[in-house]
Amino acid sequence: MDLDALAHLAHPTHLRELFRTDPGRATRYVVEAGDLRIDYSKHRLNDDILASLLELAQDSDVEGRRDAMFAGEHINVTEDRAVGHSALRMPVGSTFMIDSENVVPDVHAVLDSMSAFADRIRADDRITRIVNIGIGGSDLGPAMAEQALGAFRHPRLRCSFVSNIDGADIAGVLADSDPASTLFIVASKTFGTVETLTNARTARSWLVDALGEDAVIDHFVAVSTNAERVADFGIDSENNMFGFWDWVGGRYSVDSAIGLSLMLAIGPGRFREFLAGFHTIDEHFRTAPLAENAPVLMALLGVWYTNGLGFDTKAVLPYANELARFPAYLQQLDMESNGKSVTLEGERANYNTGPIVWGETGTNGQHAFYQLIHQGTSVVPVDFIGFAKPHHDYPEHHDLLMANLIAQSEALAFGQMNEAEPWRNFEGDRPNTVILAEQLTPSVLGQLIALYEHMVHVQGTIWGVNSYDQWGVELGKELANQVTPELTGDPTPDAHDSSTNALINWYRANR
Repeated sequence: MDLDALAHLAHPTHLRELFRTDPGRATRYVVEAGDLRIDYSKHRLNDDILASLLELAQDSDVEGRRDAMFAGEHINVTEDRAVGHSALRMPVGSTFMIDSENVVPDVHAVLDSMSAFADRIRADDRITRIVNIGIGGSDLGPAMAEQALGAFRHPRLRCSFVSNIDGADIAGVLADSDPASTLFIVASKTFGTVETLTNARTARSWLVDALGEDAVIDHFVAVSTNAERVADFGIDSENNMFGFWDWVGGRYSVDSAIGLSLMLAIGPGRFREFLAGFHTIDEHFRTAPLAENAPVLMALLGVWYTNGLGFDTKAVLPYANELARFPAYLQQLDMESNGKSVTLEGERANYNTGPIVWGETGTNGQHAFYQLIHQGTSVVPVDFIGFAKPHHDYPEHHDLLMANLIAQSEALAFGQMNEAEPWRNFEGDRPNTVILAEQLTPSVLGQLIALYEHMVHVQGTIWGVNSYDQWGVELGKELANQVTPELTGDPTPDAHDSSTNALINWYRANR
């Protein structure tokens, strides 16, 4: 079976009818993975469609490409690299071979070094503020996870994350910080990322102005692979630099040394629980049959909607305020991975690939965009995420929150007819998944992230794209490097179109 065939599958009847004629679907279309309960019964799905989707997975060699990833093969073909983020969360004594080398001992050596550093900082009353300076995967992952696991945060340490080249970002953080009690983490694999290094130099100048040049070595650490540039910056590259590897993509790196700020916040023990959660889903994905494999099933639903029914967006709606940044994190994970129009064979794809991913926490979104997902002309498949137990002492709030999650799932699926007042008519038949766990813990957060990581991998496999490169971010960077000196120096009008030249001239005249 191929992707073109999906558009010709018989579309199922309304979800109201599917539940009326098949009451067992509420238990049959549920899968458990680790601590996650994933209910996909409220989807435009029946046994025939599911069988066809599983056939598509078989024909696309989902199992073979999965096994190739876990075997350390160079499935990132455009960069000739292995895809080894699963090695980052493997237990001591495990084996993950990349280029004839077991990389797990090196992973744990870095983890041990991070743990010793974290223990030292957590015991040092002089440090009260951690500022992570990075961008993309070096920011989104740790920023999202640190907020998500706020209940486990060290009571003395406060974390901030600076990523935007807009000076307002770092200005706000520095204005609220004390140089003597602030530790900066500069996260950049090459230690050459323009946005990160610009912010890092600003932070360095701020610190030196207050405490002198000698303070840099005590207040800056690096997450990088470029020891020479780190040392030139003034950071102790032997003791205060934590490395990672080219087989770790930025958007898959929160469980590497990129997560140092998170480890400082929640402690080495909790960080290892976080890693263990990832590994739980890794093993589920690696071993579960396709028909019982949570990432595979979620991926197939996405392919069905993208290529079978033509739905080109997806909303992720966590009913947990701690997960406020989870949709933004998934935007990078999904859209940077599978937002591709060229296949692994170098040909232009003649079908849609990755969806537009967006979302907001419940119940805030209910008073914003839920109008569209209930009654709009665009059908938006939804992932709801919720937990049985909160981390606060207001159970009546949590009961109301979860009542809203459950009710919204029901309302989207089944709607409510009102022929007399059509503006009150809710057609329903809006597909949604409900993902539940007992409580948001470090392990459960790791499981959630890994669930979506592997879902993205499966969809990339079926669409025949490389989920592990990101060439689409390069052109804008190159042109920005060309434009930057023209804003203050001599313009080169022959290098640009008339609109770009006009924008440069306006800025030069008004800056």
